[in-house]
Amino acid sequence: MDEATTRADGPAQNAPWIAPKGAVDRGRTPRISLRRHWAILLPAFVYLYIFPYLPALRSPNELCRLLQSRALVDQHTLEIGEELRVHGQVGDLSCVAVARAASGAAMERLPCPQAGGNPRFREEHFFPSKAPLLAFAAAPIYGVLKLVHGDVSELALMFFARLGCVILPSILLLLLVHRYLTAMVSASLADLVTLVYALGTLAFSYSEQFVSHQTTAVLAFACFFALWRLRRGEWTVSGYAVAGFLAGLTVAAEYTGVLALLPLGAYGALTAPGGGRGRLRAVSLAFLGLLPPALALAAYHQAAFAHPLATGYRYLNDAGYQGWHRGGILGIKLPKAYAFVQSFLSPLRGLFTLSPVLLLALPRLFDPRRLRARSSELWLSLAMLLLYAYFTSGFAYESWGWTTGPRHLTPLIPFLLLPLAQFLRSLGQAPGPSRGPGGTWWQVVASGVAAGLIALSLLTTLIMTLVNYISDTFTNGLYQLALPLVLHGFLPHSWLSLAGVPNPWAAIPAVLVALVAVGACVFIVIRPLSPRRRIPALAVATVAVAAVATFHASIRPPGYLVARERQAAEFMTDVYVPRPHQPPPRLWSR
Repeated sequence: MDEATTRADGPAQNAPWIAPKGAVDRGRTPRISLRRHWAILLPAFVYLYIFPYLPALRSPNELCRLLQSRALVDQHTLEIGEELRVHGQVGDLSCVAVARAASGAAMERLPCPQAGGNPRFREEHFFPSKAPLLAFAAAPIYGVLKLVHGDVSELALMFFARLGCVILPSILLLLLVHRYLTAMVSASLADLVTLVYALGTLAFSYSEQFVSHQTTAVLAFACFFALWRLRRGEWTVSGYAVAGFLAGLTVAAEYTGVLALLPLGAYGALTAPGGGRGRLRAVSLAFLGLLPPALALAAYHQAAFAHPLATGYRYLNDAGYQGWHRGGILGIKLPKAYAFVQSFLSPLRGLFTLSPVLLLALPRLFDPRRLRARSSELWLSLAMLLLYAYFTSGFAYESWGWTTGPRHLTPLIPFLLLPLAQFLRSLGQAPGPSRGPGGTWWQVVASGVAAGLIALSLLTTLIMTLVNYISDTFTNGLYQLALPLVLHGFLPHSWLSLAGVPNPWAAIPAVLVALVAVGACVFIVIRPLSPRRRIPALAVATVAVAAVATFHASIRPPGYLVARERQAAEFMTDVYVPRPHQPPPRLWSR
């Protein structure tokens, strides 16, 4: 592997938080090029090309937000009751039942399920139960579509809302990740780890849904990136206001984004230059930046739920979900071993089950020999991991619903990339005397295992994301549902399919690019080995893939669940669109 490099790329001159010329060792601002940024352009093509969406499922997490986008433009209101009447019912709603005095003043508010049939509570006001940022961000997109096309179908609005609010920001995140890793490790490792992150983790899955998990990851990492540049002296101190603004948007995108802000705040305060006075100034500027989105969020809560701190989860319309959000902080209570194991190791959606390459980040985070040498960035990564592990263990595992992987852990993943890159770099550092040119046999085995885990992560994530709506009915979503569907030609919408080309032909470009990415990652891992030792490393990688995949595939449901899970698979087959060898629905069709 290449040796670690540290360099400061010169930032653009039109941003006021950038340090003046001569303040840092500057270079030219990099331009996007195929040769330099191929590890970003390959996944960007896949992100932009495919469009997994199953209208029959009435995806509640996505549609409740888009109904509010429509309401903001069509009705100039936050309420979505009229949109529900016109476009159909969805889930993930808040419903506020209001009792009024004779004067018309609101006397009391209750969740609609609790109000029941009480005649005092005659008014019902519906809102999404989610944080509002994505709904507001998609409103201008809907407005433009309506102006240009008139009637906007659900399929078209979902397509362009994902493109503008999730996919393009996710591609921007890849640029930030690549630049960060290039400065911290090396260019080749930055290419490798960026590609692994983009196509081998939940970043891929949730870049393809109009939900807030990847948006939260984008905003949280962008906040960190600003703090990191400030620590290096590449931005002026006013950049702390930018970091604070991004922190506020993180919570406005997803309430649980506040989990990321706790270690980010500590990192920013402790790494601020200038001693105690510098820290105070940094914290003050960050608070000023945080204030506008925080006040806007409080104003939204006041308008919708009559209190600046009341969220939609207080008024959930489904009584069965209310218990998951009661008690603790944001519904987070004492950790449970069952929830921890299922979130990280479950055959259905465990983080390390679907992306086993992330296991390679753990040795760098938990190596006691490197405790004193651990950088501030590694301490931040460790704090993020422990905090999100506590969250996923203390929250109701059953509430994660029809989801690819443990969706709430999506913002954690970018912060595991540095320890992952450092572990992969260590593969080029032999632990003992060499037994021959081109690396020791330990390096051959370690590189082969790493290459196998990377390939398996990319292939598993690709297959799961091509379906991307995995029912919690299943015991093993990959081998019971996603892989059989893909092998039978059930592949998602794409630019070609929306133009009328049937699957599987329409999906071939994205699949081929993803397979090229797999080959590129494997090549980068084994390239430091001598040519004669690359073949054994590939053999080890093949054995690793076969062993892990065979073990995963062997996990089957108990006998009493077989019939139920078979029915769930048949249901998904029935509702999947576009269907293989059949003309798909057009983008603007209803």
